[in-house]
Amino acid sequence: MLSSSCSHSLAQRPILAPSSISRKLKVRISNRRASFPSPSGTHPIFDSSCKSSKKRLEISCFRKEDSSSEAHESDNIERFPHEELVKHELDKSSKVKVNWKLSLREAKDAVFRAIGSRWTVPWKAETILQVMLLWMASFWFIGSWVIPFAAHVAGFNKESLTLRGQAFFSLVTDITEGLAGIAIIHRCLTHFRPLPSDWFRFSLRGNWILDVAIGCLMFPFVNRLSQFNLNLLPRLPSAPITQSSVEQSIMARDPVAMALYAIVVSVCAPVWEEIVFRGFLLPSLTKYMPVWCAILMSSIAFALAHFNVQRMLPLIFLGVVMGVIFARSRNLLPSMLLHSLWNGFVFFDLMK
Repeated sequence: MLSSSCSHSLAQRPILAPSSISRKLKVRISNRRASFPSPSGTHPIFDSSCKSSKKRLEISCFRKEDSSSEAHESDNIERFPHEELVKHELDKSSKVKVNWKLSLREAKDAVFRAIGSRWTVPWKAETILQVMLLWMASFWFIGSWVIPFAAHVAGFNKESLTLRGQAFFSLVTDITEGLAGIAIIHRCLTHFRPLPSDWFRFSLRGNWILDVAIGCLMFPFVNRLSQFNLNLLPRLPSAPITQSSVEQSIMARDPVAMALYAIVVSVCAPVWEEIVFRGFLLPSLTKYMPVWCAILMSSIAFALAHFNVQRMLPLIFLGVVMGVIFARSRNLLPSMLLHSLWNGFVFFDLMK
């Protein structure tokens, strides 16, 4: 019964086609979608909120950009004076260094100009060595053999002489040694004559008196340097302490002997020593080295020629002073005068 009624009711209802069913479903779905706001932003509320948020982002971005640009400008403003200050200080220090170097170079050039230029040397190193070796050999041979032998032939003995005799003996020995040295220089340089005009020049002309006066002001310093040399290299305890003939004549207060020794130390020795060391050796060395180096080397040779280690430093310094005076004036007379005054200063110092 039930089945028949059900089948009867189903048979009375119209059968829907599939297209109509799908059409109805689409309508329902579209109606449901219309009831919700579309996510594409077509709804006015959503659109306004998106626009406002975009404006906020743009405003905040602009504010950040403005603040960052302002901060960058402030950093540049703060950094700019500091960098300029550092750059100014660096430029200033570099200028000071350049000025210091220039001033030092100018001072050096002024000193070299004051000392003078090199000599024109026509001979070579072999001639320089020949002259100096022959001079040293003649100095030793005359003082140790020739004059003592001549005195022995004449019937004199140096040890038995009086103080005046010993002073005269020293005067003859010194004059002979000086003449031998001058003869050696003259003979060795014969092949190079005529010499240039600034070789072995003696003249009263020139502004060299002030240089000699300044050199005399250095005598107390040379004396202190001599004392320093004695403290640095004292005499050996085993070495006997003896008095020279000069000191003996000073102790005896013999006027004739003292006058003869004054001639030896203040006239003879300065003349021939300056001719050898300042007149020949110093200018000859300028062929191979600067003038200041030639002054130093000739001063060392001058000190070594005295055979006294306890007086090396003051003799080197004194040789440098006399070398500078000679190089400035190209005149042997000023260095001879200064040498004579120094020996006289030492001689009168011994008389105290």
